[in-house]
Amino acid sequence: MEEYRNIIHLELNGVHEYYGSPASMYDKHTADELGISKASLNNYFSKLSENDPQLYQNSRCIIRKGKLYTKPSTRGRKKQESE
Repeated sequence: MEEYRNIIHLELNGVHEYYGSPASMYDKHTADELGISKASLNNYFSKLSENDPQLYQNSRCIIRKGKLYTKPSTRGRKKQESE
């Protein structure tokens, strides 16, 4: 089973930053800096189909939504004894 996390890639003034959610991006940047509010960005991404490029672009920034594939973790799980 593939496991993944959503990731937000922000390109602003030639600098690339990565976030685990749009909300965490807005903890560091304001809507005025990005040119779009958090609610509007969430609404924009929610209306895109899975086949559409997950990309928002304006004159100030480029925001991409993608997947970060992860290996399943076994931390904290006890090994089961075979009978």
